[in-house]
Amino acid sequence: MGLSDEELVNEIISGNQSAMEVLVNRNYKLVYAFIYRNVGEYHTTLDLTQESFIKIMKNLKIFKSHKGNFQCWILKIALNICKDYWKSAYVKHNTVDDSSLEQVYEEENVINYLEKIEERQEIKKAMMLLPEEQREVIILRYYNDLKIRDIANITEIKESTVKSRLRLAIGKLKTLLQRGDSNERNKRSI
Repeated sequence: MGLSDEELVNEIISGNQSAMEVLVNRNYKLVYAFIYRNVGEYHTTLDLTQESFIKIMKNLKIFKSHKGNFQCWILKIALNICKDYWKSAYVKHNTVDDSSLEQVYEEENVINYLEKIEERQEIKKAMMLLPEEQREVIILRYYNDLKIRDIANITEIKESTVKSRLRLAIGKLKTLLQRGDSNERNKRSI
């Protein structure tokens, strides 16, 4: 078995460049997926993931002094980068990544595939309508499968607040998605 993330951090701080590559490769998918779920656009996700790893590498000594869970720490950095992105001017929420359409060949699969894309787009739109603090906890809990305790650590709020935000966000998502379903049914009946 290889070195833990924490041991790799110590190696990097000591000047071992190959440890940096191992650490990035090990955690890239986690950070990329987290950011993609926050911003929903391929090219922006690549940029923000790169920005996250630059910030992570610059701040490894800070992590060493925290003595915490490395993955929670890097997700906290990624979360802050996403927050900065959303605060920046002219962010467009309605981009669609259709690069994966090329992977679909059979006609019946195309219909299923397009229905799934539409469903994901509806969920993404509904997520974007949530207040930022509710969207964050939903993404951390259900997309990154983190425990309430870890979410509280990353977002620097109490566990009870995490639970409350999750409850509120789920309720709002249900309402938004049901409203979207009834609008779609009304369009079809016209």
